[in-house]
Amino acid sequence: MELDIIFYLCIVAFCAGFIDAIAGGGGLIQTPLGLALLPALPVSSVIGTLKIPAFSGTAIAVLQYLKRTKIQWSYFLLLAILSCASAFFGSYTLTIVNNDFMKPLLLIILVLLWVFTYFKKDFTKKHLTEITAKKRYTYGIIIALLIGFYDGFIGPATGTFFIMGFVFLIGFDFFKASAYAKLINLFTNLGSICLFLLKGQIIWSVALPMAVCNGIGGYCGAKLAILKGQQWVRYVFLFIMLIAIGRFGYEVIV
Repeated sequence: MELDIIFYLCIVAFCAGFIDAIAGGGGLIQTPLGLALLPALPVSSVIGTLKIPAFSGTAIAVLQYLKRTKIQWSYFLLLAILSCASAFFGSYTLTIVNNDFMKPLLLIILVLLWVFTYFKKDFTKKHLTEITAKKRYTYGIIIALLIGFYDGFIGPATGTFFIMGFVFLIGFDFFKASAYAKLINLFTNLGSICLFLLKGQIIWSVALPMAVCNGIGGYCGAKLAILKGQQWVRYVFLFIMLIAIGRFGYEVIV
C-alpha cells in the first residue's frame, strides 16, 4: 500500500473519530472516502478494514463518556449482546445481498427525524418521566436488533441512529444517548469484525494506522462534547443528520 494513500486515510480516520465521538455518523465520512481511496479492493474488504478504526475510535470516546455518565450495566449488556449478534448477521447478509434497496427508505426516515429534532427542542424531558421500565426494555431490544443489523448490513450513521432511538423511544437526553450509543456501537463493530476476521477480509497494514488516528480523533471529540455540553451536541447531531440526508439523497437520485 502506498504511503500517501495511508496518510490520507489516517486524516480521514481522525476526522471520522472526532465527529463520531460527538454525535455519531463517523461512518458517513470514513466509509465513502475509504471506498474512494481504495478503489482496487473489494468493497467487503474495505468495509471490513474500516471496522477496526471505527472500533478503536469508539472505544476511546467511550472511556471519556463513562467518566461523566452513569450506565445501567445490566440494561446495557443485554442490548450490547443483542446488537453484536444482529450486526454479525447483518454483515453476513451483506456478503450475499445488495443493500441499495434500503437507501430510499432511510432517506425518508432521516428527513422526518431531522425535522422533528429541529422543532422539538424539549421533547426528551417529557419522555423521561413517562416511559415505564417495561417499555424501556422493549424499545431497547428493538433498537439493538434493528440498528445492530443495519450496522452490519450498511453501516454509515449507525451511531446517529442509535442516538435517535435512545432519544425518541427511551427519552435519554442527547449526552446520555451518546454514551449508550458509543458503548453499544462497540459491540456492533465487534460483531462485524468477527465476521470479517473469519472471512480474512481485513487489511491490517491499512487498519492499524487508521485505528490509531481514529482513536485520537475520538478522544478529542469526546473531550470537546463534554466541555461544550448537551445543547452543542444537539447542534452537531443535526448537522451530521444533514450530511446523512445529503449522502443518501445523492445515492438515491444518481
